[in-house]
Amino acid sequence: MFALACLLAGCIVVPRTVAVYDPQCRTYSREMTLEVAAIGGLHNCGGDACAALLASLGVVAAASAVVSGSIVIVGNIVYWFERQQGCPAN
Repeated sequence: MFALACLLAGCIVVPRTVAVYDPQCRTYSREMTLEVAAIGGLHNCGGDACAALLASLGVVAAASAVVSGSIVIVGNIVYWFERQQGCPAN
C-alpha cells in the first residue's frame, strides 16, 4: 500500500487536446484526453516530514484529477456540439 501511495504521489493529471480524424467528414476534429505527468519523487525523506509530504502530494494529485477531469468533460461537450453542426462545405 505504501509503495502504491509513493508511486501515485509523484503524478498529476493534466488535460490535453488531440486531433482526431473524422472519416465521415474527411477532416480532423479536436478531442480532450487526460494525461498523467510526473511532478517529482521523494528523495531522502523520513519520519513525519515524509508522511506530511506524501499526504500533501496525494491531495494535489487528487485535486488535479478532479479539476482536469472537469476541464476535459466540458471541453469534449463543446467539441461534440461543434461536430453536431455537420461537415463543413468543401
